[in-house]
Amino acid sequence: MALALATVYLVWGSTYLAIRVTDRSMPPLLMSSVRFLIAGVALYAFASRGRARATRREWLSAAIVGAALLLVGNGGVAWAETRLDSGFAALIVAIIPLYVALFDRLFFGRRLTTPAIAGLVIGFAGVALLVRPGGGNSVGVALILVATTSAWAGGSLYARGAQLPSSPLLSASMQMLAASVFLGVAGLIGGEANDIHRDSFAGKPLIAFTYLVLIGSLIAFSAYAWLLKNVRISVVATYAFVNPVVAVALGTVFLNEDIGWSTVVAGAAIVLAVVLIVTAKQRYPEDHEELQSATAQAPAGGGAPRRDPARPGTVRAWRRALLAGARHGPG
Repeated sequence: MALALATVYLVWGSTYLAIRVTDRSMPPLLMSSVRFLIAGVALYAFASRGRARATRREWLSAAIVGAALLLVGNGGVAWAETRLDSGFAALIVAIIPLYVALFDRLFFGRRLTTPAIAGLVIGFAGVALLVRPGGGNSVGVALILVATTSAWAGGSLYARGAQLPSSPLLSASMQMLAASVFLGVAGLIGGEANDIHRDSFAGKPLIAFTYLVLIGSLIAFSAYAWLLKNVRISVVATYAFVNPVVAVALGTVFLNEDIGWSTVVAGAAIVLAVVLIVTAKQRYPEDHEELQSATAQAPAGGGAPRRDPARPGTVRAWRRALLAGARHGPG
């Protein structure tokens, strides 16, 4: 358990550094397209063995989730990091749990507890301080990243009831494959093909890219999937407020990114807000609603098995898993 937690803590926090390194010479959307193509093919070859072929409806659902999480969410991070510091971007992405709680309240009628409401207020106040004019980063780009981050939360909430394969590995691989097509088309339309040159294949960018594919997309994902099946959700969810701290520290050490007092205060507010959201006990009024299971929840949006009416304890576990499982960052 300690090894799996350490992997998720460090790897998902370090992907922001790796993306920043690749962005210095690789076009962000095309890089992400190839990244998810390679990881998706490898994962699909492994996860589809011995299973029935995915239906057309499952592919459609996977494409929708992949577009929200990986095209808009992760693609937004890759694009934004061409203009923002990696640690700064990670702090913005850390507000995903705030979006999940907010959307759950607005669209699904979840009644927020007092700590959750306090977390929303503190978190968005921290974001306002972080992206304020004169904060040292491009305000426009930061606001775009704030907007694209919401797509990750929305896609995660959609995935819990979508018709996806019951295997989280198979579902994730299908989402990666669909997103690779979307990202490739977006990159070509954006003229990124003209940005591919000899420096794109230099040593450091290639090492960072390989790290994103093998370590970020495959190893860390497998560790997270194992944790969801074997460890309490409250423990697994702690990565949501560890990842941004790791990202800021690595950006400072390896990329000499500056950390001002406002970034420290804003980051502390966001992390505190995430802690309040993650630990808050939400109230679920709809007993009949079908929700994502803990074992099917995945960083790229797992499947949505149907609820067994004879297992109310499992259903309650599903509900606790939902917000935690949707809180992974797009790194």
